[in-house]
Amino acid sequence: MSPHETSYGGRIVQERRRTLNTVRRAVFLVSFPFGILAFVLPVYARRLGAGALEIGGLFSAFTLMAVVTRPLVGRVLDRFGRRPFFLAGIGCYLLSQVLFALSRGMGLLYLARITQGLGASLLWLSAYTIVADLVSETKRAGGFGRVDELSARGALYGAFLGFTILGLLKLRTGWPMMFGSYALLSVWALWEARQGVAESRQEMPLASAGGNRLSRPLLFLMLIVFLTGASSAAVRPLLMVFLQDRFTTDVGMLALAFIPAALAYSFLPSRLGRVGDRVGRKPMMILGLLAGGMVSLLIPGVPDLGHLAFLWALEAVCFSASLPAERALVADVAGWDVRGTAYGCYTMASGLGATVGPFLGGWLYDVHGHASPFYLNALVLFLGASLVALLIREHRTPLKVE
Repeated sequence: MSPHETSYGGRIVQERRRTLNTVRRAVFLVSFPFGILAFVLPVYARRLGAGALEIGGLFSAFTLMAVVTRPLVGRVLDRFGRRPFFLAGIGCYLLSQVLFALSRGMGLLYLARITQGLGASLLWLSAYTIVADLVSETKRAGGFGRVDELSARGALYGAFLGFTILGLLKLRTGWPMMFGSYALLSVWALWEARQGVAESRQEMPLASAGGNRLSRPLLFLMLIVFLTGASSAAVRPLLMVFLQDRFTTDVGMLALAFIPAALAYSFLPSRLGRVGDRVGRKPMMILGLLAGGMVSLLIPGVPDLGHLAFLWALEAVCFSASLPAERALVADVAGWDVRGTAYGCYTMASGLGATVGPFLGGWLYDVHGHASPFYLNALVLFLGASLVALLIREHRTPLKVE
C-alpha cells in the first residue's frame, strides 16, 4: 500500500470516528429532557386539568407522529443521506422544548409532543443508520449500546437539573425555566452536529441487485416489537399516577427510587452490548423481555419504594443488554441499500404499539383496576420472549473490511 493510500485511509478512519463521537455528543445533549418528562409531564398535565385518558393521549401524540413519518424518513435516508435529517431532528427537538416552555394549556402541550415525535423520527433513525454504516457487524451491538448509554446519561443529568429547578421554584414557575435550559443545550448540539457530522451513506459499498428489503426475520421482529411496545406503553404514562396513588405524591421521592435504574441505563448498554456481540442477539433479547415481564408482574404488589428501586434496577440491567442487541439485529438482516428503510419499519412498529398502548392502559386503569395494565404488560412481554425464541433466527455475515 502506497503512503498516499495509507494517508487517505487514515483520514477516512478519523472522519468516521469524528462523526460517531459527534453523533454521540449531540444525542447526549438533546436527551436532557427525557429523564424528567416521564415524571413531571403527567403531573403537569393533571395540574392543567387533564384526566388519565388525556394524559395517555400526550404520550400517544408523540408516537403517532413517529408512526406516520418513520417509514418515509427511512426511505429518504437511503435516497438522500443521513446528515441533513440528523440536523433536522435536533432542530425539531429544539423547537419542541421552546413549545414546552411556553405551554400554559393542553393544546400547546400536545403540539410540543407532536413536534418532539417528529424530532424523534428524524434524529433516532438517522443516528441508528449512521452507527450501522460506520461500525462493523462484530461490534455493532456495542456501538448501539454506546448511543443508548449516552442518551440515558443525558436524561439522568437532565433530571438532576430539572428537579433542582423544580425544587427551588413552583411547578408552573420552574417549568419554562427548565425547558429554556434544555433548549440552550439543543442549540449547542445543533452547532456541534453541523461542524462534526459527515455524510455516512457514501461510506457504504454498493448493494447487489435484489437486496434484502423486508426479510422474514425483520417482519417477525416488527410483530414482536409492536406487541411488546404496545403493552409497555400501556403502563408507562400511568406509572407515576399509580405510584402517587400507592405511596406518595412527592415526585422527588419517586425519582430517587429510579436513580439505580437510571445509573444502569447510563453506564451499562455499551458494555453489555459488547457481550451481545460475542454471545448473539437472541439470548440478550429474551433476557430483557423476561425480566421486563417479571418486573411488571411484581410492581402492583411492591410493599415500599426500596423494593421498587430494586425491581427497576434489575429491569434496567436486562434491557441494557437486550435493546442494543435488538437494534443490531435489524442491521444484520437488512440489505446495505435499505438500512434506513429497515430502521424506519422497525421503529414504525414500535411507534404504532406505543400509540395504541397508552389509550388501552388508561382505559384499563380507569375501568378494570389500577393493577390490570401491569398484569397485561407482563403477559405480553412473556409472550414476546417466546416469539423471539421460536421465530427469530440470527443472520450475521462477516464484513470484509472494517
